[in-house]
Amino acid sequence: MDFIQIVILAILQGLTEFLPISSSAHLILFPRLAGWDDQGLAFDVAVHLGTLVAVVWYFRDEITAMTKDWAASLVRRQRVGDSRLAWAVILGTIPVGLAGLLFKGFIEQALRSPLVIAWTTIGFGLLLWVADLHGRKVARPRSEHALSRRDILLIGCAQALALIPGTSRSGVTMTAGLLLGLSRSGAARFSFLLSIPVIVLAGGLSALDLVREEHAVDWSAMAWGVVLSAISAYLCIHVFLKLLDRIGMLPFVIYRLALGGLLLVLFWGH
Repeated sequence: MDFIQIVILAILQGLTEFLPISSSAHLILFPRLAGWDDQGLAFDVAVHLGTLVAVVWYFRDEITAMTKDWAASLVRRQRVGDSRLAWAVILGTIPVGLAGLLFKGFIEQALRSPLVIAWTTIGFGLLLWVADLHGRKVARPRSEHALSRRDILLIGCAQALALIPGTSRSGVTMTAGLLLGLSRSGAARFSFLLSIPVIVLAGGLSALDLVREEHAVDWSAMAWGVVLSAISAYLCIHVFLKLLDRIGMLPFVIYRLALGGLLLVLFWGH
């Protein structure tokens, strides 16, 4: 990988991981469209580590409070402060963890084609639009702290669908949250908190695969990937949460429809 490729792919990962437009689709498609060789598993692990650093640092105060209250809830055997939200993140991760273990091989072999990405980009983009319209009609939208067990299960199952390239993990979890009556910011914040264990699990599995392959690693490229993806992801989370209530989901829906349409034009029949 040359330096320009490293910079572009790292920033691309940082920006798309938390926007509802699918980071996996962009990391699969952009090298193809640019005529680059695949960046390899090691670089994918590095840029995902960068996005993990970004989201943990951004929500560091919330994570500290959730962790303390969760530990206290285990000792006291009752709800303590933010322990409810901590349990929501844990329980909401179970469906995607199970789905990943069961279907990881099939998804990697059968569902990484540009046409699959095109249709999921369009289909789940339209669903996001419907959810955003529904959310605007809710008289009293709830925050992420008011999730019921049913809400958590449904959002967790929705997150499992994001294993399909082009779906967008953040997009589908925000869609589910909006449909369940969460506010835009509540749906986004819970989606970002849910990303933490998912990135850890996915990165851990990829790291194990990388160790088994025993390929040489370009540590300079990995370091740049971590730093640049972390910076761009942190800025993306900050700006997105600041602007979300003002702009809504429509700009991302339009982007998804345009991207999906372009992919159908480029790859139909291939």
